[in-house]
Amino acid sequence: MNWKLQLIFATLLLVLVGLQLRLWVGDGSFAEVASLKQQLAAQRAELADLQERNATLQAEVDDLKQGLAAIEARARSELGLVREGETYFQLLDGERPRDE
Repeated sequence: MNWKLQLIFATLLLVLVGLQLRLWVGDGSFAEVASLKQQLAAQRAELADLQERNATLQAEVDDLKQGLAAIEARARSELGLVREGETYFQLLDGERPRDE
């Protein structure tokens, strides 16, 4: 082989090695693409959860805007409020003391 042919062969070999290196390790490599696909799947799952949560919260807001019954139920359950004239009874779990 003459030196021109060897130079062309060496150049093509370097180009091939450079392209392979970029394909496996560099920017846009197979590993990076796989990692980005995994991140995308995780973010889509998180987005679905957040959309479901937003829908639930929006339904609660709509319910609170439209009716006093929801506000009253929330005040009773979360704040322990009672209406005027009502008697509040608290039931305790556990053993009752014996009369001796």
